[in-house]
Amino acid sequence: MDNNITKKQNAFISEEEKTLNWEDIQATFKKTFGTEVYNSWLQKISLVKEYNDYLILGVPTRFFRDWIVSRYLDKILEQVKSFKLSLNRIEFKIIEDNKQNQEYLKINELNKVTEIKDSILNYNRLNPNLNFDSFIEGKSNDIALSYSKKVCEHIARYNPLYICGGVGLGKTHLLNAIGLKLQNNNNVMFISAERFMYHFIKSIKKNDMVNFKDFFRKSSVFIIDDIQFISGKESLQEEFFHTFNSLIDKGSQIIISADRSPMKLDRVQDRIKSRLAGGLVVDIDLPDLELKVKIIKKKIEEIQNQFKENIKLSEDVINYIATESKTNIRELIGVLNRVIAFSRVHNKELTINDCKNILRDVFSQIRVITVDKIQNVVSNYFNIALSEMLSQRRSRPLARPRQIAMYLAKKMTTRSLPEIGRRFANRDHTTVIHAVKTITRLSEQDDEMKKNINQIKSLLLEQ
Repeated sequence: MDNNITKKQNAFISEEEKTLNWEDIQATFKKTFGTEVYNSWLQKISLVKEYNDYLILGVPTRFFRDWIVSRYLDKILEQVKSFKLSLNRIEFKIIEDNKQNQEYLKINELNKVTEIKDSILNYNRLNPNLNFDSFIEGKSNDIALSYSKKVCEHIARYNPLYICGGVGLGKTHLLNAIGLKLQNNNNVMFISAERFMYHFIKSIKKNDMVNFKDFFRKSSVFIIDDIQFISGKESLQEEFFHTFNSLIDKGSQIIISADRSPMKLDRVQDRIKSRLAGGLVVDIDLPDLELKVKIIKKKIEEIQNQFKENIKLSEDVINYIATESKTNIRELIGVLNRVIAFSRVHNKELTINDCKNILRDVFSQIRVITVDKIQNVVSNYFNIALSEMLSQRRSRPLARPRQIAMYLAKKMTTRSLPEIGRRFANRDHTTVIHAVKTITRLSEQDDEMKKNINQIKSLLLEQ
């Protein structure tokens, strides 16, 4: 009882007997973080309450709080502790009408600039080379291509159109092609999620959110690339959510790309995932051999036309490059460029042995896949803890990812069945055999399972 009273008294004393001089701390922030960071972010932090072991600091908005916490919190605490060693944590409170915030808004009202139109338009450029004619169709992308063209014929019929797939498979190319097709008769906005965030931040700093909202919400065609970038950014998600709803309500077409399906987006609000999934979701898989050969031949043709030179690559060499390039189209083009460059320098038609020597380091790096790597990628893909996937629990949400991981371990590593079983919490090799058979059967019968397998393979080969 007496101890509790003493603790309460100490807390009271620490609150009343303040020891920190916030102006001195702010001066340290400016010196440590630099003038730009200080003026943009840290200057707007105020001291609300001082306790013996923690502080309550005031910030003008939730966005400022999230930004500061994600980037500067540890260093801020370190700096403040140099003034008061007993401090071990910092909490933030949103104070919308504090004096500091009001002064900040007044200053920015005087210095307001049209940040939106002058900056965003510079990044709203469509690449004329990334059109439908230059997109090479195959079994892995034919559905995505088909619906991309249909969107151009019937605005807002498929809304939103959500294109997902691994890195370097042609998502950005399709988004760009849609923009090119529609730009003459529509107000097209084409931007990456990263750029969207950048201009969101700039608008907050300039107190110019009205222009930001108006600029994006007046689009008749809104195209945003790599939406997974908004993961974990709550304030940005709020703005995207309202922008999305506003555009849908006015009948605008929305086209979105991501590296995974809507419901697998990590740390994205459920309401956003629900709206994205409510449209038309199409995916792009890894290219098959036929498509890779077509891409190589098309690229060779383009280079020959551009540089007016004759590139000599035999069908055997082309097939070798296509077969050995296991990841994405970007890697495929990179490998091809390396081979062509070598052929130019030595002025000779390359053999398969020549290619093997040239590309030995490239392909060896690509294939470093371990059971550990597979386990981590699969658990992240299905958003479950690795410990849970390796546990003895047999519920479907855990058992199926576990079987997929075993299947991939057998297909993509040189480990034996008993070795794989041991890596999965000492399971018997017969369990691995059953998993391989099950996933093989499901991938042949179930399109969703096939898509999951291909996407995980893509993630494994990209890393």
